[in-house]
Amino acid sequence: MYRVDPKQAVEQHATRAGSVRVEPALSPQAEAVIGKPVESRLSGPVVSGIVQLIEAALLALLGYGIYEAYVLPDQPTLYVPIILAASLLANVLFNVAGAHRIAAYRTGASQFVRVLAAWTVVMLVLLAGLFFFKAGDELSRVWVAGWFVGGALLLVAFRTALRTLVWSWTNKGRLRRRTVIVGGGKDAEILIQRMEASASNDIELLGLFDDRVDGRSPDMVAGYAKLGTVSDLIEFARRTPVDLVIVSMPLSAEKRVLAMLTQLWVLPVDIRLSAHMSQLKFTDRAYSYVGDVAVFDMADRPISDWNLVFKWIFDKVVALTALVLLSPVMLITAIAIKLESKGPVFFVQHRHGFNNELIRIYKFRSMRTDMLDAAAAKLVTKDDPRVTRVGRFIRKTSIDELPQLFNVLKGELSIVGPRPHALQAKADNKLYYEAVEGYFARHRVKPGMTGWAQINGWRGETDTLDKIMQRVNHDLYYIENWSILLDIYIVLMTPIRLLNSENAY
Repeated sequence: MYRVDPKQAVEQHATRAGSVRVEPALSPQAEAVIGKPVESRLSGPVVSGIVQLIEAALLALLGYGIYEAYVLPDQPTLYVPIILAASLLANVLFNVAGAHRIAAYRTGASQFVRVLAAWTVVMLVLLAGLFFFKAGDELSRVWVAGWFVGGALLLVAFRTALRTLVWSWTNKGRLRRRTVIVGGGKDAEILIQRMEASASNDIELLGLFDDRVDGRSPDMVAGYAKLGTVSDLIEFARRTPVDLVIVSMPLSAEKRVLAMLTQLWVLPVDIRLSAHMSQLKFTDRAYSYVGDVAVFDMADRPISDWNLVFKWIFDKVVALTALVLLSPVMLITAIAIKLESKGPVFFVQHRHGFNNELIRIYKFRSMRTDMLDAAAAKLVTKDDPRVTRVGRFIRKTSIDELPQLFNVLKGELSIVGPRPHALQAKADNKLYYEAVEGYFARHRVKPGMTGWAQINGWRGETDTLDKIMQRVNHDLYYIENWSILLDIYIVLMTPIRLLNSENAY
């Protein structure tokens, strides 16, 4: 897989001039796509995993139910381990037969044949095991036959309902990946035709983006509109969900491909390079596939599918636990703020969240009400007169950040991630995104209350270009190397690192 080196990308581009960020204007065709309502999408691997758990549980419960109904209570209870082992084996064989893929769930007779054949093999293995271990006389033949027949009927009924549900989700777009193509002309037309022939149920094609404006890149390709240039795609993907970008460029166009990747790596999307027109042939392991179209994996979303589920659970568990344990501290802080100065207890500020969306984060107010800097245009410095005595303490100890636990519960922040910066925060008199190109790559994941940069000493004031570049480098390292264990390590190290408040004002 191709990966942009985050540190190189950050350090290669620095100090761009300008004071106002101008959002690019998109074409009417792109605006029309953005204006269409979008159903919340489901992850195929997560759906498949849940189906496997439900199906195995249903088979096990059926086997145990038949045991309770037909087996005499004084018979040996070998049934429970046998039921569990057979249900697990059934799940393994269903996967081997390809019956636990989203595409398989949409089929009718094909998936029934696969699961029934696998279920039959499970029963044959069960009978063979009983014969081998001479345990056949200890089990009820009525139970074995009843579980086999009942399991077959259960699988057909469950798969019929599943097929209806999956097709409903597919028709609503919930199981389709919202996809755009980078490129145009005849190559893109062939790619679209092949995708429509083999992946129309998995892909929702939104349109094309291409920097070329001559006859090689017409405004319409195979019935799909060209929505803009590659740079337009960045803004487009921030305003409407995009899951997959397929680059339709020849492998020989190395410079064009690299230039495109350098622009698009800031987005939380999967990027694939189509190999449908390549004359070079690689081993099957070198490719992944979109339908029948061979592609090269160039970049992946940092956190997706089950990893996203694990991180969601981690965030909610840690946030709820922290709120319970720290609620006395938060209550005392709120009382101290009210006693020292007039004004609200909380300070609300807009910041950039996941994929550059604006979110409202909560903090305990640490400044005098008449000196509040809602846009954070001026960094807080040592002995800043705007900061109250209580505010100075809670900023040094990061207690002022604790209300962001509510942002975590709302799903706007994670416990661990790149810290969200104020919109007008500056380093060396330049806005952060002007000082460091590729800065918005930090937003490929949700921002966090604490992060890799913070536990490595890059907490507090970022008044120089070196400081903001170091923080961004650490944030990008975290994104590229994320794991749930890394999150746990950062959470455990955060209280220790808070003891060093040298740069926190």
